Amino acid sequence: MVVVDTNVVAYLLIEGERTADAQTLYLQDPDWRSEGFLLVEFSNLLATYVRNGRLDASAAADLLANAESSLTGIVNLPHSRALTLALELGVSAYDARFVAVARGLGTRLVTEDARLRQAAPAFTQTLAQAVRGSDAD
Repeated sequence: MVVVDTNVVAYLLIEGERTADAQTLYLQDPDWRSEGFLLVEFSNLLATYVRNGRLDASAAADLLANAESSLTGIVNLPHSRALTLALELGVSAYDARFVAVARGLGTRLVTEDARLRQAAPAFTQTLAQAVRGSDAD
């Protein structure tokens, strides 16, 4: 089981410099889970890409469907829990949602958000760390 945030799903589905690592991680363990807010953030990213001419609406809809099918488990965290953890860690309630899911499932969140990793090092790891199965980057 792998808990991911929005950027890792974007790396998996939208070709870029970290796509190979995201695909490798998915091949290693396709049981990807996250907080339901991921789909809101990913939809927003896709809408931005369409507005900027980087994608057409049909491609965006396909990518959203792929994101939904790539996630085997969606957790809908109570807002109060996200707020409590956000205040504890000094991060946004958005980011706290992802950390809380990882913590609740007894694993680490895969994220490229350096600030979030600094705030919650015991519950986060980079994509490269997850691919290699190590804590060192």
